[in-house]
Amino acid sequence: MDETLLTVRQRLSQIISLRKNETDWFETDGDKMVYKGNPYYLNLAGEDEGIRKQLLPTVEELTFLEIESADPLFEKMHSPLPRMVHRYSNRVAILVTDRCSVHCRHCFRRSFTGTGHADLTMAECDRMIAYIKIHPEIQEVLLTGGDPLTLENVPLLDILSRFRSVRDNLIIRLATRIPAVLPLRIDFDLARELEKMSPLWIVMQFNHPSELTDESRTALRLLRQAGIPMVNQAVLLRGVNDNSDTLASLFQGLMAQGVKPYYLFQGDLARGTSHFRVPLRRGWQIMDELRQKVSGLALPTYAVDLPGGGGKIPLTRSLLLREDEKGYVFINTDKREYTYPREEV
Repeated sequence: MDETLLTVRQRLSQIISLRKNETDWFETDGDKMVYKGNPYYLNLAGEDEGIRKQLLPTVEELTFLEIESADPLFEKMHSPLPRMVHRYSNRVAILVTDRCSVHCRHCFRRSFTGTGHADLTMAECDRMIAYIKIHPEIQEVLLTGGDPLTLENVPLLDILSRFRSVRDNLIIRLATRIPAVLPLRIDFDLARELEKMSPLWIVMQFNHPSELTDESRTALRLLRQAGIPMVNQAVLLRGVNDNSDTLASLFQGLMAQGVKPYYLFQGDLARGTSHFRVPLRRGWQIMDELRQKVSGLALPTYAVDLPGGGGKIPLTRSLLLREDEKGYVFINTDKREYTYPREEV
């Protein structure tokens, strides 16, 4: 076993009792996204099964299917500059950093996360800004990664200020998992500085109601009081939140904190994540049940990033053209056909 992994396993074992499929991950060679956690989220994992599955690696991650990819969204194909993704005409995504506070085991960008890329340099930032200036159709910039809020305030606010200077009506979206996994990172000073970047939206990821702790509620209150609009993108995960009662509790809890449930994503075909993916028919069933349990305001759009670079579509049955031996055939916004595989369990 790699000495670093051995050390991590030993330290984890002193805090939480590891199960066989978790220790097997440490002891088995393979293409791995390294484990990373923090004491706050690890403490939650010791008390809640849904959080544990998101945090602790298992040997199931080392099963790779032919339908899976290291780049399931085909982001490299849509990258006019390194670390910039321009898939949709009116918006771009910027990979600010590869660092996260927690390496979520369902991560679709696992080939980038924690791989030692440096944070975005000011020279890289300026090249991206120049690109945006010559593409006036770009109306939104999504700062993602990794997690931009792992940066210290000074470099984070410097990057935000540079993009804000492009034009007043450019919408900035800050994608972060921090409110769920390390909420003490968000304090009064940060919230007030982010307020100055308006129009800025924070796009977060809470996947389970147990992530809505007192600390998380405090962080969300600070952002809400600063007047920053917030939305949530949850991922439908087997064994974590794949039932309507759990999701109803999550969505109602978010609404109570001023966070709009925005998307519920079907699992991407990222390598080593098949044990997390929920069969599509089960996802539709859960959405049907949710419509009876929450208001329209609390109901997110069930969506998927189509395999093969087809882009994001709502998973409405009206976009399902047919089913065949390979899976479910959908039509995207470009009127092209893409297949999401059938993985019934």
